[in-house]
Amino acid sequence: MAAERRNHYDVTDTVQISHPQDVCAAVCTLLRRRYPGLDLKPLRQGFSTFGRLYAGTLPGYAGCDTWYHDAQHSLDCALAMARLIDGHERSVTAAQQLGPRRAVLGLLIALFHDAGYIRRRGDSARNGAEFTLTHVRRSGEFLGELLPRIGYGEDVAKARQIVHFTGYEIALDEIQVRNAKDRRLGFLLGSADILAQTADRCYLEKCRDFLFREFSICGLAGEPQPGRPAPIYRTARELLEKTCAFNHQLWEERLDGYFGGVHRYLAAHFGGHDPYSAAITAHLSRITALVRDERLDELRLRPVAINRERLREILAEAAPRRPTPALAHAA
Repeated sequence: MAAERRNHYDVTDTVQISHPQDVCAAVCTLLRRRYPGLDLKPLRQGFSTFGRLYAGTLPGYAGCDTWYHDAQHSLDCALAMARLIDGHERSVTAAQQLGPRRAVLGLLIALFHDAGYIRRRGDSARNGAEFTLTHVRRSGEFLGELLPRIGYGEDVAKARQIVHFTGYEIALDEIQVRNAKDRRLGFLLGSADILAQTADRCYLEKCRDFLFREFSICGLAGEPQPGRPAPIYRTARELLEKTCAFNHQLWEERLDGYFGGVHRYLAAHFGGHDPYSAAITAHLSRITALVRDERLDELRLRPVAINRERLREILAEAAPRRPTPALAHAA
């Protein structure tokens, strides 16, 4: 893991996870090496659609206006998923491998697993965080519209179930995925989602500045709201104080529990070391000490959400410049 990691880079400080084109290139490189000859067009189409969806230029959608569940998180999740899949395929027999089509499907689901936070034109919600308790189902609905357009129509029903391994709307043992490889794909997906967000360089500050704000909008934090669930956290400080216990529960019940420890495939991908787990351990050790010593004011990073406005700037910067008519004529 890089000694001095940058805010908008992955856990290895090598991939700019705020930029869809950079993550797409990294993921495609991994898949091309793992599955020579694989047609990457559907995945590239997925990344293109992702950029338009989150930037608010896809017809019918308002773009990303949440802070914690922003474009960067989903891109980070897709990258972690690609690395997990690579580690899995390195570690199992040929008969147990997921194969190229299932791998691409898993990456598409990872990329759009939080698409349900994006408001549709006509939604009454004023912010996507209002969909916190229903966003996984909505993500499945978006996948149901996208997949047939890029050659994965036969996988719609499967994808709409697998995406639930990232959420809490359906109990894990009630998710209707019976094929062992598809279920393994779901375990990898659920693990990638947790690992990406909790290994983020600004994870603790994002909990304080972004997640609490989203929870306050949907009723899970702050003062009680009529017709909303009882708040879990009254203050951002309380959320931080409970962060360590919440993460330990995630590892016990999901990562090392229901998901069967598939996070260990990251070590296979990285050649023996798992930088995600190392980053998470450092975060939890730090927040434990800061809470114990009442030094939460030492959380001084200032994360920037990659929502629709910032993403539009990023995509505009990345777009190839068109030559002026004079230059085009000269060429």
